[in-house]
Amino acid sequence: MKKGLLFYALLAASVSMIAQTPCEGGMADGFPCNEYGLQSNVILAFFGASSGNDSWGWTDPQDGKEYAIMGLNNGTGFVDVSDPINPVYLGKLDTQTSSSEWRDIKTLGNYALIGSEAPGHGIQIFDLTQLRNVTNPPVTFTADAHYNGFGNSHNIVVNEDSGFAYGVGTNSFGGGPHFVDMTDPLNPQAAGGWAGDGYTHDAQVVTYNGPDSDYTGREIFVGSNEDEVVIVDVTDKSNPENIASISYNNFGYTHQGWFTEDQTYFITTDELDEVFFGFNMRLIVFDFTDLDNPSLHMEYLGPTTASDHNVFVKGDKVYASAYRGGMRVIDISDIDNNVMTEVGFFDTWPADDNASASVGDPGAWGVYPFFESGNIVVSNYSDAGGLFLAAHNDLLGVNDVENNTFSVSPNPVKDRLQIQSTNTPITQIAVYDLNGRLLLEENANSVNSHTISLDRLASGVYIAVINDIQSIKIAKE
Repeated sequence: MKKGLLFYALLAASVSMIAQTPCEGGMADGFPCNEYGLQSNVILAFFGASSGNDSWGWTDPQDGKEYAIMGLNNGTGFVDVSDPINPVYLGKLDTQTSSSEWRDIKTLGNYALIGSEAPGHGIQIFDLTQLRNVTNPPVTFTADAHYNGFGNSHNIVVNEDSGFAYGVGTNSFGGGPHFVDMTDPLNPQAAGGWAGDGYTHDAQVVTYNGPDSDYTGREIFVGSNEDEVVIVDVTDKSNPENIASISYNNFGYTHQGWFTEDQTYFITTDELDEVFFGFNMRLIVFDFTDLDNPSLHMEYLGPTTASDHNVFVKGDKVYASAYRGGMRVIDISDIDNNVMTEVGFFDTWPADDNASASVGDPGAWGVYPFFESGNIVVSNYSDAGGLFLAAHNDLLGVNDVENNTFSVSPNPVKDRLQIQSTNTPITQIAVYDLNGRLLLEENANSVNSHTISLDRLASGVYIAVINDIQSIKIAKE
């Protein structure tokens, strides 16, 4: 029993000593921030690459472990981030043909689909379950399959519901979407394409379940096409049909966009409007209530002067990579009333927030916010950054109540922990596993302390969240 209690005490004491750096006083380990701090950072030198680009993530359905996938100029890097403060670089899949500043990754089940602007690259198909068995990292991986129906591409788009991938910005179909049947991922099949709206830079494809009942269950392609956003019904791959298109004032380069979770709005980035027109970071929001008649809903101007790049929506938050402005987090809970508010950021390029969007521009290129743990992948172009794992202060053991701290210590009774507070009543304690799943929750009414039982938990490491304010890593032996 003494050994187990000692382990509790050491782990609790180590919270302030581990690599996590919360955002305090507007900085986290030298990086400007608000509400979001640093879990860890893997610089490009570890990847054997000279530049980075896009990023994505994969959660192993077998054990819930989380992996970051980093696009590199000369390949794709894979990092085990299931312990977010001790990431493990597992290895790299070399580029299919030659190096390129542009690489894009999406996942389809347990497979990564990787495209690039490198000539002749096509799609590399990589079985992510290979990551489970790396015993002596880093290793050099090999692709499990390859699709050569096109050469270069700018982005790869996936609809996991249908099992189709879409190469966009390829050397086929005028740069419009190139359809690939990936229902058997190791045997991809060409399935046509759409050239009716010209070049597509990036896109999202969904099995539609939004407010326009005319299209419920249809496969809808929304493309960011340089100077407009296009909506195409691609359900019948042999007969795609344009539904509508919409543009907006002061466009520089319509770059990328993402649906809100209810599919009512589509939030679009324009990569160059900050450069051409002097805006602060601007997002354009379209009302897609009627897909046949989309309309401009609002424009959001953020506090940074940096250029926006990519956006993704999780719940009521937009997570944007904004080059020299780093990762920006925007609350959209009141978007119906034209209200969007920045609620946090983690700036991966501290030097400046200049508006710039050229090849070689430093700062945040990609962001992946979809891990259940709440950890967020941010990928930088330059070696000054590489791959960052950021998180809200709530996950980093930060207490936002002035002059109050919580602490944890072993209780004389086995499998009990004592939570103590200096001056704030402890009202609630919740325990999560490292993937963010709630395992137990207790209400408390003690001003100074509360004892929590871990009898129901198996041996392992967990996160205790106190009053929704502070997180403390605990363990049961």
